[in-house]
Amino acid sequence: MKNNDSRNRLEDFNLKHLPIKRDLREIPCSTLAWVGDSVYDLYIRMALVEKLENHHSGELHRAAINIVSAPAQAEAMKKILPLLDEEELAVARRARNHDPGSMPSNVDPALYRQATGLEALVGYLYLSHRHDRLTKLIRRIIDDHRQFSDT
Repeated sequence: MKNNDSRNRLEDFNLKHLPIKRDLREIPCSTLAWVGDSVYDLYIRMALVEKLENHHSGELHRAAINIVSAPAQAEAMKKILPLLDEEELAVARRARNHDPGSMPSNVDPALYRQATGLEALVGYLYLSHRHDRLTKLIRRIIDDHRQFSDT
């Protein structure tokens, strides 16, 4: 399958959801990250299915884990940081600086906080209906990731 076909399908992807009636800046950053974690995972899974369509689910799962892990998300955040506007930077910064209460013991706390910043940004963009912007940022992450490079 051609890379352009994958791009078109990813750009067309939008879940139907209930409108959020409150100011998203009032939603706890942990909640934004919780939503963003799922949205990011789903975008990555869809892109993997397009790229690795003939692979079994176990292989797809291993590939997804390599991309959605905290270290990979922290690296992705570094890549898109120069592309973010002030509002997006504020969301990511707020989530990064938020005290999560507990962290996985097997992950560097700095990486975990960067990953949380990415997840909160994804959740924020998704809930604010900025799907084009979200797709553009995730597309940049995908295009730079080795799992999606031409083999």
